[in-house]
Amino acid sequence: MSSQMSPQWWRSAVIYQVYPRSFADGNGDGVGDLAGVRNRLPYLKKLGVDALWFTPWYASPLADGGYDVSDYRAIDPLFGDLEEAERLIAEAHALGIGIIVDIVPNHISDQHVWFQEALQGKGRDRFWFVDEPVNRWISEFGGQPGNVWTQVPDGQWYLHLFDPAQPDLNWTHPEVHAEFEAVLRFWFDRGVDGIRIDSAGLLVKEPDLADYAEGQPHPFRDRDEVHDIYRRWRQIAEEYGNRAFVGEVWMPDPVRFANYLRPDELHTAFNLEFLCCAWDPEKLRQVINNTLDSHAPVGAPATWVLSNHDVTRPVTRYGREDTAFSFATKTHDTPTDLDLGTRRARAAALLMLGLPGSAYIYQGEELGLWEVEDIPADLRQDPMRLRSTGTDPGRDGCRVPLPWSGDQPPFGFSPTDVAKPWLPQPAAWKAYTVEAQTGDPHSMLELYLSALQLRRDFQDADFAWAPSEPDVLAFRRGEHLIVVNLSPNAVELPEHTEVLLTSRFLAGDRLPPDAAVWLRSGS
Repeated sequence: MSSQMSPQWWRSAVIYQVYPRSFADGNGDGVGDLAGVRNRLPYLKKLGVDALWFTPWYASPLADGGYDVSDYRAIDPLFGDLEEAERLIAEAHALGIGIIVDIVPNHISDQHVWFQEALQGKGRDRFWFVDEPVNRWISEFGGQPGNVWTQVPDGQWYLHLFDPAQPDLNWTHPEVHAEFEAVLRFWFDRGVDGIRIDSAGLLVKEPDLADYAEGQPHPFRDRDEVHDIYRRWRQIAEEYGNRAFVGEVWMPDPVRFANYLRPDELHTAFNLEFLCCAWDPEKLRQVINNTLDSHAPVGAPATWVLSNHDVTRPVTRYGREDTAFSFATKTHDTPTDLDLGTRRARAAALLMLGLPGSAYIYQGEELGLWEVEDIPADLRQDPMRLRSTGTDPGRDGCRVPLPWSGDQPPFGFSPTDVAKPWLPQPAAWKAYTVEAQTGDPHSMLELYLSALQLRRDFQDADFAWAPSEPDVLAFRRGEHLIVVNLSPNAVELPEHTEVLLTSRFLAGDRLPPDAAVWLRSGS
């Protein structure tokens, strides 16, 4: 790992999420790759992030954006090869930037050698094969009860909580445990600093695969036995030193959530309650309090995140009547005020980056990009849309390739203008490229650059709420004071000695609606 990273870097790090297919194209085929990321490392260094989290870069048929892994020890040829990944890790470390890779332990691809062997009758006990469906569980991608079962040619059925191309692994099988422990070591040996665990709470199933029963533990969510897996993984991480896990844990119960963060389990977990929260002062205050209260007993740092590759981008979401995020309510043609959404997204960025713990930035968030919702149907690829027969717009809209420079697509995403990006970019993004925003004091990019630099002055300081009006959030971080105005009216700034950063121009000593400010209070 990088010698420039502190021993417990994950406790206050700013981590930038890279969706490799859409970050930067190095070879001119219209698809992002590791060579493209290597070319853009100076940008990420200048931005001021501490680490990069890569969504899966492994060999995959890409039935679900790479979360259907066919070989954990190989890079998909679309992105490069293992040697390229090792160069990327080394070059990032030379700049003081850590690397986090994604592990998907609940399932593998139906093209993985294990499942191909299972289709031939060998090793089926690594999966969940039955003679006929034994429950009516509902897929994590939605749909009808019982849609988690697919039949193979010899008549048996296999379980898949996600797409049929993603058969679930049987975590009662010792070979499954041994394989993933070996995969952890494979990537730790190559210098990665952390591992993000996809669907971390779903691995263990009810032994008989019984149906949902009121008053009984959920048949596949957050079963107690899953913690034994992460205790063993933590031991492996400790052997390497300074390596960290971050779990994707969708868990409404804060106590159950905190169980994953006990000192002998995961280091951190995504704060998805904050990500989904509406732009509402009372709800945000409650989420922040719940987060800090649940993390304190286990001594784990909180994480804060506004978006990722699965959810509607903040600029779009915050410009809607319903500003909360839910997969269940995601629909086509929802009216959006992008100007309002942008103001709120700027304020939300200063809120998130002002809170104690680590923060995650999804690529393009720092550019103020919006959800692209007019992608032609024949170009959309997300299985969530396909499985909903089109009622769910899917997740392609937040995965459109980034704009770097120029006045027309591909906006510097590819090294030449010949390449056509794998998803189309809006023409209006010419005003949102990195090139266009660099040096513009009003741009989202310059706001993030300033915030990430200033954040280092108080990232380890204590947190305490400060007095404020009901629709205003105000808290102290050492001598710094963060104020977020969610009311419909401008409000007076509290006493301060210096204005450090603001998401909107101040009107004298008044903070406009949907705005945030960082102040030095001197006390």
